[in-house]
Amino acid sequence: MRPVAERLVAVRARMRELEQSQGELVTAIGGNGGGYAATDLNAAQTELGGLADVALACVDKLEELGVVLKDLDLGLLDFPSERQGEEVLLCWHVGEDSVTSWHGLEEGYAGRKPIDWGE
Repeated sequence: MRPVAERLVAVRARMRELEQSQGELVTAIGGNGGGYAATDLNAAQTELGGLADVALACVDKLEELGVVLKDLDLGLLDFPSERQGEEVLLCWHVGEDSVTSWHGLEEGYAGRKPIDWGE
């Protein structure tokens, strides 16, 4: 799961870069060209489309694993679980070493609490 989430975060970062670049290219080409051609814009659009496919494949794989994807850019994932007879979500995001937090179904990320594995 970790490699898939890390790949998704990297792909989303590149997609954001390309989206910004596309906006700049459209502005430059619409003006005096700025040394850019429509082929530059087409190349960015092609790469963006390919990255969208990769991101979708990552999302599909995480869903197959039973993970709830909360934030594509952070790689924020929830894992349905049970704590003391109550349904909860274990919570992890890219950059964390391991799953160390949980929260109630309605609490979300802001309501994260540390897991006491000795309970």
